[in-house]
Amino acid sequence: MSHVPHELHEEFPEAIETLRALKAGDAHFSRLADEYHTINREVHRIETNVEPAADEVLEDLKKKRLHLKDQIAALLAAAANTAS
Repeated sequence: MSHVPHELHEEFPEAIETLRALKAGDAHFSRLADEYHTINREVHRIETNVEPAADEVLEDLKKKRLHLKDQIAALLAAAANTAS
C-alpha cells in the first residue's frame, strides 16, 4: 500500500477553484478543510511510521477524515449547483 497524503486538491481535482473560493469565503468550509488537513497529516505521519500509533487510532482517524471528506464533498456539490 502506498502512503500518499490525501490532499483535498488531489481528492477533488475538478474543484480546485471552488475549494479556494470556499476556503476564502466560507468560515464553516474553511474550518472543515483545516480539520481535514490536520487529520490527514496525522494519518500520513502514522502510515509512514514517523509517528507510530495503534491500529485502532489510525482507523479512527481515517473514519474522521472520511466523514470530513464527505461533508466537504457535499459543500462542493452545493456550490457547483448554485453556480450552474
